Amino acid sequence: MAGTDRRQKVIMDGPVIILVNPQLGENIGAAARAMANFGLLELRLVDPRDGWPNPVARANAAKADHVIDGVQVFETVEQALGDLNFVYATTARQREMLKPVRSPGEAAQSLRVRHGRGEKIGILFGRERWGLESVEVALADEIVTFPVNPAFASLNIAQAVLLMSYEWMRSGEADLPISEPASLPARKQDLYGLFEHLEEVLDRENYFRPPHKRATMVENLRNIFQKAELSQQEIHALRGVVATLEGRKTRPRKDRQPPKNRPTKKSGKSKSASDDPSLAQ
Repeated sequence: MAGTDRRQKVIMDGPVIILVNPQLGENIGAAARAMANFGLLELRLVDPRDGWPNPVARANAAKADHVIDGVQVFETVEQALGDLNFVYATTARQREMLKPVRSPGEAAQSLRVRHGRGEKIGILFGRERWGLESVEVALADEIVTFPVNPAFASLNIAQAVLLMSYEWMRSGEADLPISEPASLPARKQDLYGLFEHLEEVLDRENYFRPPHKRATMVENLRNIFQKAELSQQEIHALRGVVATLEGRKTRPRKDRQPPKNRPTKKSGKSKSASDDPSLAQ
């Protein structure tokens, strides 16, 4: 469709778009073009099949060079999501997961509110042939599912990006209320650190029984914490709890250190840290 006005300022805002293992440069370029159409800027690729840069992708981006030039490439999904606060995973089918499932319009409105709060947000898209794996969907906070013909549900990756990009821009037409949260949700890399810490301790305690159900149990635990939308402070608190349960000694707080040359009682007996419960660690 014609109609580009080069005199207008380019809108560059909104959620990060993450493509997992994209195979065709044509699809990457078309996705970048769709993002530019609706004001999105940041495109991340996880392990693209043909590497990067890709001249075919640039050719198919139809002058969306500002998107192509800013592409970042990551080895894993976890790395690509690390600095984000909230992520939607896209899928054309229902998943047996303990996660809320939204329509594209609902997801876009939710993202718009979070963006207004200052959160860094993203939308995760899967491979051309089979989409996202369950373990990858589990890394996201919620799921967005497209209302497609169940007899022909396969959606081209660039088309999926186009649909979500359109819904993002459309959500900006409404005057959505923005409430200030007590604190921003933790970054994904900190949440994943909690996962690794907790799962390491549970492995040592032989929690995951029987062993063949470990993957499902891990997925369910991660979904519980994803739904909680933990803040950075809450992540630190939980890691402290896990560290205590595994028997780690924590450093005493400075404000609880006994002062030097502490005077003794008249009885001549000094009070040790072990006698004072306020000094016990």
